[in-house]
Amino acid sequence: MFLMLVLALIGVIAVCLVLVDSLWSVLELVTSYLMPYFLPAEEQSLVKKYGPWAAVTGATDGIGKQYAIELARRGLNLVLISRNVDKLRACAAEIEKEHNVKTKVIVADFSRGPEIYKHIEEELGDLPLGILVNNVGIQYDYPMPLCEVPLSKAWEVIMVNIGSVTALTRLVLPGMTARGVGAVVNISSGSELQPLPLMTIYAATKAYIRSFTLAIREEYAGSGVHIQHVAPLYVSTKINAFSQRLLDGNLLVPDAATYARHAVATLGRVRNTTGYWLHGIQTFFIKMAPEPARIKIGKHMNEQFRQEYLINNKIKSQ
Repeated sequence: MFLMLVLALIGVIAVCLVLVDSLWSVLELVTSYLMPYFLPAEEQSLVKKYGPWAAVTGATDGIGKQYAIELARRGLNLVLISRNVDKLRACAAEIEKEHNVKTKVIVADFSRGPEIYKHIEEELGDLPLGILVNNVGIQYDYPMPLCEVPLSKAWEVIMVNIGSVTALTRLVLPGMTARGVGAVVNISSGSELQPLPLMTIYAATKAYIRSFTLAIREEYAGSGVHIQHVAPLYVSTKINAFSQRLLDGNLLVPDAATYARHAVATLGRVRNTTGYWLHGIQTFFIKMAPEPARIKIGKHMNEQFRQEYLINNKIKSQ
């Protein structure tokens, strides 16, 4: 009888822990949206909290561009880092015109690996960077098994998704810790929640980002640097161009502007978030399923996306 009570108690505790873990993203999002009603305006200002400059990687398209626009709307000057100089200049001109802030562009192709970071460091110089948004990332052209992924693409995914967040975080942290203030935002993906067949390398890089972010947060606890982990689910951007359904978007698949508006609102308020309240609810239900089930479901979804891409491209080629 005693043993049964102990086992029942352990079961209740385990269920409670799972529920708290699964609901945490939703609770943090709710908190971040309610907080502005209770905080003075000056305490909500990112400029006052972190300083006048922010940097965003992958800043010319999708979530990165919209993050930059949202930060500019809050009065921050922007360092825009991406590989296409024409897109960078156009994005910088648009932001300066619409939001009356300063911009600086840095051309960097993250797929080239370690050689680019010295250039980025030199371009940043003594700029007192208060916020770094590690957003840049790439995906397969469409879902495919490991041995179909070109080796060049495999290395590109690893160098861009893992190399950039590691090297740039290491680059900016000394200045932030010396000033005793700063924020590093590492944008991961819901694909980190479990191994993901047919997007194996991509999902593994996102699991790395989560592990990396949580570890450095503990290393630099008490330094004054806010280290945020952001893990969106599907957003309607070019990275999901293999599926027209994802590009078209819906309530659960927001466009990049909607997503960034919600995600930036959480900056400085929560440490782990999906960035979008409906993604928080989705993540709650995803995490309720056992990992083996999530792997099977993920594989099934990617098989459907793969078929959609292959059929559409076969039609286009005729």
